[in-house]
This record gives sequence, C-alpha cells and structure tokens, in this order.
Amino acid sequence: MDVQTKLNLLEDMLEIEAGTLEETISLETLESWDSLAAISLIALVDEHFEKRLTAVQIKEFKTVQDILDFME
Repeated sequence: MDVQTKLNLLEDMLEIEAGTLEETISLETLESWDSLAAISLIALVDEHFEKRLTAVQIKEFKTVQDILDFME
C-alpha cells in the first residue's frame, strides 16, 4: 500500500478533509487526535495491516510519519 493510500485511510478515520494530512504533521496539533482516534487507529491497523497496536505504542507516536512507519 502506498503512502497516499495510507494517508487517505487516516484522513477518513480522523474525519478530516482529504488531501490535508502530511507526514510531518504533529499528532498533538490535530483537533481530532484523541482517545477515540487511538481506538479507531487500533482497529484500522488490525483490519488493513493485520498488526496489533498497543496503547503504549500509540503514546510513542508523535507525527503522522510515526503511524505510517508502523503501517509498513
């Protein structure tokens, strides 16, 4: 899966406008990045990437790129 497709999945999950999410964006600056988004991210990576994501791992994510790296 290419980077743009992953970004599209994240934009969908976070309910933000398509094409606005960039790898360098800090998660704490995203209004929609909250505990519900974290739970949604766990479900997203499980469904699309068949990976298990923990709360500890999510706390380590600082940027969108950190999430993309995990999706590899």
